[in-house]
Amino acid sequence: MRLLLLAWLCWALSAAAAAPAMGASEWKDDLRPIADAQWTAASAAHLLQRAGFGGSPEEIAALTALGPREAVRRLVRWQSVPEDFVAFDESGLHDPSLEPFPASRPAATDAAKRDGQSIGVAAKPAGNRRLQPVTNKFFYWLRASRLETHRLSYWWAQRMLVTTRPLQEKMALFWHGHFATSEEKVRDYRKMLRQNMLLREKGNGSFRELLIGVAQDPAMLAYLDAGVNVKGAPNENFAREIMEMFTLGVGHYSEQDIREAARAFTGWNAQDLQFTIDASRHDDSIKRVLGREGPLDGVDVIDTLLAQPAAGEFIAGKIYTYFVRQDLSPVLRTELGARFRASRYDIAELLETIFLSRNFYSKASVASRVRPPVELVVSTYRLAGLSQVPGVPDFNEATESLGQKLFYPPTVAGWAQGRSWITPGLLIARSNFAYDMVYPDINFIPPDRYPSGDFKIRELSDKLALGMDVSSATRLDGVDLSSTSMQMADRDEEFNTRLASYRGWQMALERVKPIARTTARLDLSRMVLGDGCRTATDAVDALLRRFVVAPVAPATRTRLAEFLERELGTADLAAARSYLDEPLRQTLHLILSLPEYQIG
Repeated sequence: MRLLLLAWLCWALSAAAAAPAMGASEWKDDLRPIADAQWTAASAAHLLQRAGFGGSPEEIAALTALGPREAVRRLVRWQSVPEDFVAFDESGLHDPSLEPFPASRPAATDAAKRDGQSIGVAAKPAGNRRLQPVTNKFFYWLRASRLETHRLSYWWAQRMLVTTRPLQEKMALFWHGHFATSEEKVRDYRKMLRQNMLLREKGNGSFRELLIGVAQDPAMLAYLDAGVNVKGAPNENFAREIMEMFTLGVGHYSEQDIREAARAFTGWNAQDLQFTIDASRHDDSIKRVLGREGPLDGVDVIDTLLAQPAAGEFIAGKIYTYFVRQDLSPVLRTELGARFRASRYDIAELLETIFLSRNFYSKASVASRVRPPVELVVSTYRLAGLSQVPGVPDFNEATESLGQKLFYPPTVAGWAQGRSWITPGLLIARSNFAYDMVYPDINFIPPDRYPSGDFKIRELSDKLALGMDVSSATRLDGVDLSSTSMQMADRDEEFNTRLASYRGWQMALERVKPIARTTARLDLSRMVLGDGCRTATDAVDALLRRFVVAPVAPATRTRLAEFLERELGTADLAAARSYLDEPLRQTLHLILSLPEYQIG
């Protein structure tokens, strides 16, 4: 089956190039608002795809009836739309004794040697592995925070799926890539959750307020090493990134500006989840940043950056290329930047300008954007009518295989966009995701219950189950399974790191709540029959209308209809009603594997 679908995919790739474009060609780069008379159901579908995660035929019809201005206003000014969504259900993993969490395992054990305890655990007075309880707890928190972050990803995906404020979640996703921080380094799901809520709360407000909030956010402070940015020994990481990645872009500052700005941010840090400024570590002497001179602090530097014309152009341009298209002319970049600065960096006003513009609905913009992995997965579930993110396939593993995993951006630059999401291997991965949704894996093993990717842990678990002593089981150069080896006494050591990693997993699994492992509850027969479909061609047309925004070449549509009719053994859906579901699932997999489905 998969080889057949791969052959189909290769054929469809060539056919996609012939697909006709949509929208008005003369509207390119035209920021004038679209007129009511120019507003259509296709316009509403395009808006829902870009400013959200796609829409059902009913949602598209409702948005069409609103007209362009009210439709855009409801999406952009989302605070006016009621939403009832439960808060993240934490597992209760953290205790105050973990703070401040050691930077490394050696830091944890060195503290225990020095102080007799570390992270709330006392060193044993005597005996073998005196520091084992400390190392166990150190690895427990690393494992537990990671597993809880995976649960957090599910919670966020669920919000994206069912929200009545789709642009709020889409903007949080955009800002997550712009202000990229990773749990890999932060190592505290609570900080990642707090940052996620900040991005959601301020995502359409003042960019200045958002930027200050992020600069004082515990996750960002941890990620860019605020703890070692102190008077007399400034660390330039955050100062460099706030200029290069967050506000100005490369070429609009000097190395001296970075050095001076770093001094302005000295003393900024967090105590657990609270932002603090340590006056004893803050350099309050004179600095000079981008021509401004004085005893500048971090907020002064932020205001100085936002006073630069490059800031408006950089941020507006990045929002534009995320929501509209990668092609942004210098003239349009300058105009958007000027408008953004003139509005005092009002994000909602910029979004309204973009989403109302004729340019947004032009041929150049429609069906021109490759959908990022998280967006692709969530929109697939949403268009399929699901009300729950499936646990099979695993959301985190599925999106990671496509190149994007929530709360784990690859670098401070976030994720690359556009064509970087599409390679031959990633196209096959997208088809495999669709297959795994339509046909769940019956051999699925929940990754949050079993560390399937950690082969050393699996090996150690098997050896201990055989009755080996810890020293034998944790030897790095392999184990001789002879009776002599099996009976070897434990070696004398202060702690065993591999054992601590193993115990850390066990302790984490005891405490972290499991992810519900449901599968997608698809009812494709009801979907197509409810749309009034009578023939195989009708069913294909209905599925294409629902799932695919980009135009599909007539030859592709014909081949899909022929495939469905061949699998049904008839063109009449009523005659095949008792076994209609399976052929529809096969057809849906083909549709979701089309190159046209990857863009919107």
